Amino acid sequence: MVQHQVRGVVRIVDACSFSVRGFDMLAGSGQVRWRGAAGDDFVNLTLGSPISDMYLNRTYRNESLTVRLSSNVSWDQISVLAIWDESTASDFGHVALVNVSANETDSDLAPSPDLSPAPAPAPGSPVEMMKNKSQIHRQPTMFDNCLTLSPRFRLRWTLHPELDSVEIGLEAAVGSEYYMSFGWAKPSSPSHMLNADVTVTGFTEEGIPFAEDYYITQFSECLLSKDGKVEGVCPDTIYEGSDPVGLVNNTELIYGHRRDGVAFVRYKRPLASVDVKYDVPVNITGNMTVIWALGLLRPPDSLRPYYLPQNHGGPQETAYNYLLLNLSKEVDDCFGPLDAEDKEDQDLIIADAKTPLVVTSGSALHYPNPPNPSKVLYINKKEVPLLRVERGVPVTFSIQAGHDVALYITSNPIGGNATLHNMTEVIYAGGPQFEGVPASPTELKWAPDRNTPDQVYYHSLFEQKMGWKVQVVDGGISDMYNNNVLLDDQQVSFFWTLSKGSISVAARGEKKSGYVAIGFGSGMMNSYVYVGWVESNGTGHVNTYWIDGKNAMGVHPTSENLTFVRCSQENGIITFEFTRPLSPSCNGKIECKNIIDPTTPLKVIWAMGARWSEDNLSEKNMHSATSNRPVRVLLLRGSAEAEQDLRPVLAVHGFMMFVAWGILLPGGILAARYLKQIKGDGWYQLHVYLQYSGIAIMLLGLLFAAAELRGFYLSIVHVKFGVAAIILACAQPLNAYLRPPKPADEEIVSSKRIIWEYCHVITGRSAVVVGVAALISGMKHLAHRYGSENVQGLTWALILWVLALAILVMYLEYSKVKQRQNDRSSLRGEWVLGNSDEDDSVDLLHRDRTATKSERQSSLTMEVQLESLSR
Repeated sequence: MVQHQVRGVVRIVDACSFSVRGFDMLAGSGQVRWRGAAGDDFVNLTLGSPISDMYLNRTYRNESLTVRLSSNVSWDQISVLAIWDESTASDFGHVALVNVSANETDSDLAPSPDLSPAPAPAPGSPVEMMKNKSQIHRQPTMFDNCLTLSPRFRLRWTLHPELDSVEIGLEAAVGSEYYMSFGWAKPSSPSHMLNADVTVTGFTEEGIPFAEDYYITQFSECLLSKDGKVEGVCPDTIYEGSDPVGLVNNTELIYGHRRDGVAFVRYKRPLASVDVKYDVPVNITGNMTVIWALGLLRPPDSLRPYYLPQNHGGPQETAYNYLLLNLSKEVDDCFGPLDAEDKEDQDLIIADAKTPLVVTSGSALHYPNPPNPSKVLYINKKEVPLLRVERGVPVTFSIQAGHDVALYITSNPIGGNATLHNMTEVIYAGGPQFEGVPASPTELKWAPDRNTPDQVYYHSLFEQKMGWKVQVVDGGISDMYNNNVLLDDQQVSFFWTLSKGSISVAARGEKKSGYVAIGFGSGMMNSYVYVGWVESNGTGHVNTYWIDGKNAMGVHPTSENLTFVRCSQENGIITFEFTRPLSPSCNGKIECKNIIDPTTPLKVIWAMGARWSEDNLSEKNMHSATSNRPVRVLLLRGSAEAEQDLRPVLAVHGFMMFVAWGILLPGGILAARYLKQIKGDGWYQLHVYLQYSGIAIMLLGLLFAAAELRGFYLSIVHVKFGVAAIILACAQPLNAYLRPPKPADEEIVSSKRIIWEYCHVITGRSAVVVGVAALISGMKHLAHRYGSENVQGLTWALILWVLALAILVMYLEYSKVKQRQNDRSSLRGEWVLGNSDEDDSVDLLHRDRTATKSERQSSLTMEVQLESLSR
């Protein structure tokens, strides 16, 4: 945010001056001045004008100053007094002056109210009292007392003895993933922390503030055992199971915001609580021991539906401490505003050449530069993020923000067509024609070059201040890798470059987190995972794991051969890189199976969390955000597609191939092998009809698959088996057409005929064997593509079918052997194909065919010469 931590109390001195005491403000751009306006909305603040010649061009630390109005300005012209940055049209803070005169009213000067969701102020709260002009106009950031707990953490409070309550403000220069906690130690406890009554505050992943009562029973995170026992740092409500009337959780959130990298939460709690079991009574006149801590916060998950403070870690007096505090004593120990190193609180999007940036519009909730219009720009579902682009890398915008929003890249920080406001600007891309809707988006391509400034802005041409900053940098991670895609839900970017025998991989989170993990697999179970995180000292790590369970015990470290390992963190966003072989060379370990086949889609999942550790993984390492489904990354094509159900066309392909290779073609072979003893040529017709039908259905199934997948990769095992089977099958009709003639009676069989018969039989049977192998490899490929759980039943059905055919063949062969043993007295011989009585000179499929030799022989009249019997 850019509100610059403004805080102070304004008092009108006379008709031409006012004073400010306790004034805090971080330095602006040099064009910051006092401004008067008719109202505190976007239009009025924008149309306001300077009321003083004083420039606020430096940092102010708890200072007092007097400001004189310009000679042409009077108080009756001013309804709102603001601190305004003219260069960015930014409101650092303002106060409303309603029907006031000199010496009549004091007003707190503080940043504009945050637009994020927060509870409405109750009657009598500081916000509500602004309606009474005889009172000091309190802003929720102002308190009577302030105590510095550490260089980056402050405690503010205002005591209300008459209301039996104290309002507390916690303010810290920490990331959005941190918690701030403060509370009272139990006087009789052997430790300051044990049995302490603390309030944990922070922000949800949506940026909504919260404050909740916690009670400490152990030096550990909150754990719920199998027998229902709760221990650790847990919410009061968890100990009781529920709190329907608010007796246990009696901390009331009043206000919260994050600005300039500083978190601020204001809450109220009773001095004497009705909850005597988990709350410590507060003595406002005596010294009491209080404790505080800062640390990472893990959001709720399915196992524990509450915010879980992680171990604060860090040195005492920096991350945690205890001290004696008397609430009734006035304390003013805070000098100047907190100055965070990382002031950018909004989301960061790093653009690349592969992934379009989807531009939409929506309500302003956390706009970084108020005042702002009610509707602002969203990029990839994130409200006015900071956009980072690289010189020389083209960026594509898919504009779907509506016909009243025209995107353009400009040098003007305000936007809205500066020429209409007597200002100059340089337009780098876009214009009035670049508007669109989701049903008909418009594409804008922009390639920043070496002449593009380090900072420009994306805005709408039709209205001011709908967009935000664009950082233009020299080449980065997207230049180092040949391919990249956004994984599920656009939370993690996946980069890769294929080399001979290896793959270089990088993963980058798209929001702040404690660690980023990517996994190769269909889900968390049975996946190979790579986790990158950065320690508090700045050291980055990348570890590998095999996961076979849904708890910490199911996460097993592995020792993969990773090289060129790097992990870094910038603005809370983690990026890690490594190079690994496609096929690991190891001996029997689980990581040996982590083979990457570039020709097969690689299923990639991701997860993020608050904290990771080198050893002793536990429930605290659970992720707070994860992918909903895997993304199938096509490594050779450089693209990705979401995991989806089995495509109907591919299902038809598989069914037709099963009919061809599982039923028709094997049936034709069985007919030729085992049905020749049946009188007539029915076996031959059945053989030919089944073979030709099988080949026709096989070719039709091939066309279905080719049309759906738009081609094949011959390097895939399934495709290799399939092509080989198709070639062998199609060779059979050609082979049958070229068969040599059958020898006449009592002629010697030619060597060509014998060779042909052997080739015909061997080729046909080999085709079926290779076809069945293609079916099995197809099921394996299907399991890898769509998840083994979806095709497991089909695989078992195929295996049982093949076994049934094998058993049938064995039985028929056994029967045939037995029959031969019974017919050994016969001198009749057989060719390789079995029966040699068919006539090759006629078409056996024709209805008017002539009789076969066997039929002719049976029809001949047998002549017998009878002679007299002589004795």
